[in-house]
Formats: sequence, structure tokens, C-alpha cells
Amino acid sequence: MNFEIKYKDARGRLGILKTPHGNITTPALMPVIHPRKQTIQVQDHGAQLVITNAYLIYKNDDLRKTAIKKGVHELINFSGPVVTDSGSFQLSEYGDLQVSNEEIVKFQEKIGTDIGTSLDIPTPPGVKKEHAQKDLEITFQRAREALEVRNELMLNSVVQGSTYTDLRSKCAEVLGKMDFQVHPIGAVVPLMESYRYKELVEVVMASVTHLPDSRPRHLMGAGHPMIFALAVAMGCDLFDSAAYILYAEDDRLLMPNGTIKLENLHEMPCSCEVCTNYTPEQLRQMEKAERVQQIAKHNLLISFAEIRQIRQAIVQGNLWELVEQRCRSHPFLLEALRTLYNYSEDLEKYDPPYKKSAFFYSGPESLKRPEVYRHLKKLDGISQKKSVLLLPRTRKPYSEHLYGIPLPCYQIKGDEKLQNIPFDDLQVTVVDVPFGVIPLELDQVYPLAQNESPASFDENSLQMVNNVVQKYLKDFKTAFISADVVETFQLQKNYQLKEVHEIPEPLKIGVDDYQRIKMIADYQFGTGSGGALFNRDVDIVKSRKTGKIRHVYDDQELIATLRASDGVFVLAREGARRLHSFLPHPKKRVVVNQDAEPFAREGKSIFAKFVINCDIDIHAMEEVLITNDEDQLLAFGKSVLNGKEILNFNTGQAVKTRKGGF
Repeated sequence: MNFEIKYKDARGRLGILKTPHGNITTPALMPVIHPRKQTIQVQDHGAQLVITNAYLIYKNDDLRKTAIKKGVHELINFSGPVVTDSGSFQLSEYGDLQVSNEEIVKFQEKIGTDIGTSLDIPTPPGVKKEHAQKDLEITFQRAREALEVRNELMLNSVVQGSTYTDLRSKCAEVLGKMDFQVHPIGAVVPLMESYRYKELVEVVMASVTHLPDSRPRHLMGAGHPMIFALAVAMGCDLFDSAAYILYAEDDRLLMPNGTIKLENLHEMPCSCEVCTNYTPEQLRQMEKAERVQQIAKHNLLISFAEIRQIRQAIVQGNLWELVEQRCRSHPFLLEALRTLYNYSEDLEKYDPPYKKSAFFYSGPESLKRPEVYRHLKKLDGISQKKSVLLLPRTRKPYSEHLYGIPLPCYQIKGDEKLQNIPFDDLQVTVVDVPFGVIPLELDQVYPLAQNESPASFDENSLQMVNNVVQKYLKDFKTAFISADVVETFQLQKNYQLKEVHEIPEPLKIGVDDYQRIKMIADYQFGTGSGGALFNRDVDIVKSRKTGKIRHVYDDQELIATLRASDGVFVLAREGARRLHSFLPHPKKRVVVNQDAEPFAREGKSIFAKFVINCDIDIHAMEEVLITNDEDQLLAFGKSVLNGKEILNFNTGQAVKTRKGGF
């Protein structure tokens, strides 16, 4: 299998899948091609690959002879990669096929298919569990048989199990241990046709969480562009679409936010060549065949455009914003998004912690995004001072816009007066949406500084902040909350408010630089890392232009650089040495075999096939240590994949090495 991830966001992957007839950039859409007829030439409109039905070719004498003689690519006039289905759709529709699993697998290889499919048993929603279990056993049997009879053919093996999530997970685990190259998720069309998107999410997540990360996943029958972004966020890489032609035959135009009937169109809905060359009335007056061709072209172009937008969103790091936009186009899609956020713990492991794009709050659902889950989880590992002062939001970064103007605040814990607490002993924290509480030392770290939310808060935001503040204050002996925070977030219902204090003037001095770098390191690498990296005598160098911290030295030895774009540390050699000495094995480590050791020492990037172990909690885009199996530090760099992916992949980069030479 040759599949390599280039960019990640959410569970989505922009990757390269290599096939005998060329490389595929994922996520990718496969137009369905009928072997006997083609309404339009899909390759002319951007199709990288297509899918056709091997069983329809097999059972037609003329098609079969041509395919065997000239190959499936010439038969359907497509030069790129071709995927073939085995006839499982016909089996689900008509209940019987005139071909065996062994015959159809061998036939697909004979006609030059790039990726073939074993003859699984599609089990639709609504069947009894015993029925689904029996079908699953046949699917397993046929999967093993397909592997025995194929030679070089890349093979799909479809995850089945109806709507029973435990069966889907079992199927994914069993098939994932076999030597297949791609895993479609099957029998989900009935869910999409009846707008049961919530169940679709449950089925897909039950499957992808138990499939190998190193193999592409194909969501079968997902041909409507309104579902693409959500499916990609769940980890689906491939889609097949007959919708472009089926909807055209019914005079319906696909759009990323729904479907439009031609009879209701007053203006054309987009800027594709069809919509710019024709008016709705001109389309209505066309002969049926010509109208179908033009609408099908529009449907295909709009579908490809959505796939391109999704790929760009993955690169930019704003896939979640796109998903939330798309899911607000239909109530049942919104329900599906809310269901997906029930999997926040899993999503957080795959979602890169640092991105090019800011976090935009688009509604209550944004509160469940992995970035919020991650921040609140990391806060638990940061040692706090004895006293805390909660302040309202200002312009970002907050520490640069606290002017020292006295503000009234309430005391809700402890007896010590605010004016008697040394400023260095007071943890100043801002209360804001969507991250709840932000210690002032972290106010320049991504995405705590790189986010935007409305000035007026919805009920979900208010409740979330209430819950977060209550949990956060438990660790402090003395606590003060500004009256503005109390009023804005309605905290008076949770606390017995004591006398009003005035915030003392020294607040305007901002954040102590040493305390800032220590807390950022703890937040980034784990509790205690700040103290291990930076002693009290370090030299902190700031940018002359911005006044922000740039470098940290110890006796002219560079320890780390604070990256301006996201406010986190990039290690230097000395920083890597200190972190390696402090963190217990295997924390933040990627362990390579003997073959890769000399290359790592030379500072060359680490490929996944040379990794023998790693910290399973590593995220993509994080600073990591590269060691050998004796835990000797060889190099350090930035992870491309997360820990689970690094261990699962045998192709592509795992770590972009910064420096070796240890």
C-alpha cells in the first residue's frame, strides 16, 4: 500500500494514493461511470479517478470480451485510475448474482482494474442483529478468499454491519488485520436517502476508529456535496457519485448547501460554465437529453469544486469552520454535527494543535470542537498560584490591553484582601468564549489569541463558561472575580459574593516574562517542563519590532525560540537535551531503528517505515525528540503525523527533522 498524508485537519487527511495508473490526491471524488453509456466525459471536468461496475461488464458478452482484450480503461475511455465494484449493489437490490466471489475478483484483475472489490454482503439498516452477524461472517469469508485469489490487484474490502456500531467496529478490526489497500464503508445509502445523518456519523465513526490509519476510507454512495465536508472531518478520503447524473435526470441541481429544482430557479446558482452560459429558462426549453447533459455537468463541476475547497480547508486548518457552515444548511446535518462532537476525545488526538487559520466561533457547536477540549484538558496539568483574579475579555492579546484602570471585583474564596496579595502571587486569568478561562501567561498561544467570537454570548456559551469557571476555581485558596465577569456570565447564581474590591494599579505591568515562558512550556510539553527547560538565570530576548519574546538563552546557548505565528516553542539543541533529560521515556519520543539512526544524526527527516516505537499521545505538528531503542537522543523535529499514525504507516514522512548531531 502506498498512501501518504501531506496535511491534516480534524480527522481529515490531504494525502497521495499511488495506483498503477497514476497518483490520486485525497480527498477525491470518483464519478460513477456506467460501462455501456456515458452522458459526459468526466475526465474533461477534473475527475482524477472513476468507479465502474465489474459485474455489469462481466455479465454482458460484448463488454466482457472488449474489457478482457483492451482493458477496462479503454472500455470506458478513461486513462486515469479505475476502481471497480464487484456487484454488491446489484446483490443488495436483486438478491442474487450470476458470479462467484472468486470469479469476480479474478475478472477485475484480468481487465486491468486499479482497485478491485471483493463480493461482500451489504446489510441495510433495519435488519435484526442476528441477520447482520451472519452476513458479516460471509463478508469475512469472502474477504479472505479474495486475498487468496488476487495476484497484484489492489483490493477494497467493505466495512459492513448495518447500523450496529459494535458490528461495524468488529468488521473494521477484522478486515484491518488483512492485507487490503482501501476500506469502503458500505450500505449507508439508505441512511443518506432518508436524511438519517446522525446514524451515519455513528456508523462511520464506529468504522474509522477501528480501521488502520494507513489505508484510505471510501464512503460508498456519498455523492451529494453537502455531505463531503462532514465525512472528510470524520476521516473519509474517497467518495463515489452517481448523483451528478441521477439528479440531472430529475432536473435537480446540486449545491454544497442543498438541492435546487430547475422548475424553481429564477437565477442560476453558481459561476460554473453551465450557470454562466445558460439561464434557467434556456435550460427548461432544451430537449431532455441536452438538458440532462448540462445539469449533469453543473453537478459534477460543483462537486469537484467542493472537494477542492475541502482540500484547501485542510491545508489552511479551517476545515471545522467549513463543516459547521455546511451542516447548518439542513437540520439533520446539524444534528449529525452535534453527534460527531460526542467523539471529541478521539477527534482531539487527530486534530493538529497548531494551524494556519484562526478559530472562528460560529455557534454553540463550536464549543465542542477539539481545540476547546484540548485547552481545558491541558489546563489541568498546569500548576497554579494560590490566588486568582478573573478579568473580562479585552482586545487580544489580553496582556497588552490591560491598562491598570481600577475595576470593582468580588471576593468569592478566602479571607486575604486583594490589596495584600503580591502581584507575583496572583494568577490573573481572562474569562472569554470559546475557551472559558485563559491564564494571562498563555494569552499569545494558539488558538487562545487567534480566535474570534461574538461580543454577545448565547445561552450555551454562558453555561459552558459557568461550568469551566467553577472547575477552575477549585484549585485556588483565594479567588476574586471582576464585577463585569460576574454580570456578563451570570456567575452570581453560583457564588456567595463578598465585599467589592478595587483592582490595584500594579496590574498594568502585565505578565512576568519568566512566568510566561515557564507556563507556555508546561502547556506545550507537560507539567514541569518549564522549570526543566528554563532556570531563573536564562536570558529572554524580545523582538525590537513587536516587543514579544523571541528567544531564550542560557549563557549564550539557545534553548528555544518562541514562534511568532502561534506563540509556542521551537526547540534548539540545548532545549531538546533538557527536555529529553526531564521527560520520562517514551514521552515526546519517536524511536527509530538502527538503519535510520545515522540519517537522524545527520538531521535528515524520519520516514514512518523506520519507526519502531513512539509516544502514542504525540499530535501532528508538535515538537518531538528522535531517539534510538536505547533512548539516546539523536535529533529533534516536528511531527507530521500523530503517534498512532506514525506506528501504523509504512510510507511517507513521520517527522520533519530540525537538527541532529547529538
